Amino acid sequence: MAKKRTIRSIPQARTPVREQDPQVRRHNFTEVNLGYDEAEALLESQRCLVCPEPACIAGCPVGIDIPGFIARISDGDIRGAYDVLARTNLLPAVCGRVCPQENQCEGVCIVGDVLEPVAIGRLERFVGDRAIAEGWARRPHIEPNPFRVGVVGSGPAGMACAADMAKAGCAVTVYEAFHLPGGVLRYGIPDFRLPNAVVDAEIEALRRLGVRFECNTLVGRLFTIEQMIDELGYQAVFIGTGAGYPAMLGIPGDSLNGVLSANELLTRCNLMRARDFPAVDTPLPLGRHVAVVGAGNTAMDAMRVSLRLGAEKVSCIYRRSRAECPARAEEVHHAEEEGIEFHWLTAPVEVLGDGKGNVRALRCQTMVLGEPDRSGRARPVPVPGSEHDIEVDQVVFAIGTNANPIIGQTSGLGLDRRGYIAVDDTLATSLAGVYAGGDIVTGAATVIEAMGAGRRAAASMKAYLGLSGPAAEGGSAGLFGLPPDQRNFVRLRVG
Repeated sequence: MAKKRTIRSIPQARTPVREQDPQVRRHNFTEVNLGYDEAEALLESQRCLVCPEPACIAGCPVGIDIPGFIARISDGDIRGAYDVLARTNLLPAVCGRVCPQENQCEGVCIVGDVLEPVAIGRLERFVGDRAIAEGWARRPHIEPNPFRVGVVGSGPAGMACAADMAKAGCAVTVYEAFHLPGGVLRYGIPDFRLPNAVVDAEIEALRRLGVRFECNTLVGRLFTIEQMIDELGYQAVFIGTGAGYPAMLGIPGDSLNGVLSANELLTRCNLMRARDFPAVDTPLPLGRHVAVVGAGNTAMDAMRVSLRLGAEKVSCIYRRSRAECPARAEEVHHAEEEGIEFHWLTAPVEVLGDGKGNVRALRCQTMVLGEPDRSGRARPVPVPGSEHDIEVDQVVFAIGTNANPIIGQTSGLGLDRRGYIAVDDTLATSLAGVYAGGDIVTGAATVIEAMGAGRRAAASMKAYLGLSGPAAEGGSAGLFGLPPDQRNFVRLRVG
């Protein structure tokens, strides 16, 4: 019997991960974090205490059996670790890279009370990458049924919902507005954080489940949500279109040439491959001195992309201090290493032009932190007479996103006061048979939270369709696929 681990008996230091040198990587789009090899993963797995009441599972939005998969790594059973992960997480190679584990599973890891927490995300990525390299797949027996399910949006919420509905035996079609599937995973996250090859591999796993992807299809323009039910023959629909409509500050000068949103910058670079211009036909005019307004993960991506595209100087403009910065600590650290210049407690008030319609500077004012606002963070308060100009020739706004209005404008779906789709506790919308989840319901959130919403919606859709089958964690639902409380019932569907 294995000896019980204690804080004193486990490796005391968190296993470091190899990274590209900052002076090399600032000139390429190759992944910065090189991941664990097997020896490093085995060493880090020894730091998990395998708690009898693990807080990390509760800290994960999809309830991954974290001690279970790490214990299998510790035993050298990497395939077994993947099987545990795949019960609840469709995208381990993705989530291991981009989820904010420090605020979720690692944030409540008991080891972190004394030492650095177990590197759960790095271990998850190691297993996900091995699964892709070895071609592993956890494909359950699928008993086809007559139901057709439409999914609008191929981001993490749509992918998770599509997978669960396909496993339940439904014929699933995913509609994507862009020319390639993947949603925000493809257009919003640069290759140096999430390589497109990883996204492609996860999409292929869905295709193996029988999921069909229809790209270049803008639902709400080619056909409406109601038409999907009434004319296209879908018995249930899930909407996971995200919240990709960029927010702008609305300050004077924000329509000058050289002002754009981070969404446009990243989409052009990542999805439309503008970084390879002129080998591809997508231009992306870039300034020599770029200012990015905002300090979230999207802002960090926009700054680091600008640097790699050839900007001589890139600055971050943020109205709060470093302590309030919403980006992951790792992303801020990487940006600092690569030479990004940070202007904390600085708020833009006007974009200044050169008289010819182009940006020449960003006028800002210094801030101090006051009492907490509704978000719970200290409110930035302007310092009178502190206006100053920062010379730039391009300004990128990365201050958040709003709900894309197309679905709401072209359907009878109920919306909330912000324009997001309104749902009940089951994620059902105001239209019968139509469900929604992810950023289009909650506003911007994490990849794993969007996946959790997709899976919750799938469970509700299966109940709506009267389906029983494999349980959510991948096990059997019981005798003949029926849960115990339904074994004395006969299902009837009234036409």
